[in-house]
Amino acid sequence: MPKEVINQCQEKMEKTIEAVKKDFNKIRTGKANPSVLNGLMVEYYGVPTPINNISSISAPEPQMIVIKPYDKSILKGIEKVIQTSDLGFNPQNDGDIIRIPVPSLTEQTRKELVKEAKKLAEENKVAIRNIRRDAIEQLKKMEKDAIISEDELKRYMDETQKVTDRHIEMIDKLLKDKEQDIMAI
Repeated sequence: MPKEVINQCQEKMEKTIEAVKKDFNKIRTGKANPSVLNGLMVEYYGVPTPINNISSISAPEPQMIVIKPYDKSILKGIEKVIQTSDLGFNPQNDGDIIRIPVPSLTEQTRKELVKEAKKLAEENKVAIRNIRRDAIEQLKKMEKDAIISEDELKRYMDETQKVTDRHIEMIDKLLKDKEQDIMAI
C-alpha cells in the first residue's frame, strides 16, 4: 500500500512534467514553432475547435509559420483568432493559406519571455512539492493507523523525497533549455 502511494505520487509528478513541456512549447522563441498556436480555438460550425484539428500547420522557414486549413471557409476565422491572441503575430491571408511571419525578438522581449518561463517553472515546482506533501501525509496516516512501522515511514518518506528531487531537477533542466532557446539569436 505505501508503494501505491509513491507510485501515484510519481504518476502525478510525471503529468506535471508533461504540463511544463506543453507550457514551454507555448512560449515563443525567435524561431517559427507551430506549437505556439496550440490552444487557439476557432469557431467551426458553431463549435470551438483547436486550429491544429482543422488545418495543417508547418514552419517551412525559420521565420514563417504556414497554416493550410482543410476547409477554406474558415480562413477568416483563423486569421481573426491569431490577430486577437496575445502572441503578437500579424497573419497574412492569401485566400488559400495563412502565412505568419515570426518577428525577431528584441532583447527586452526575450527577457520578459525568460521571466515568464521561470514563473511557469516555479509554479510547477510548487505543484510537485504539493504532490510530495500529500503523499507524505498519506504515509504518516498509514503509520498512525499501524499499517507501517516508524522505520518504514522514514524509508518511504526518503523515497518520496528522491522522486520529488528528480522531478524538480527535470523542471530545472527544461527551464535551462528553454532559456537558452529564447536567448539564442
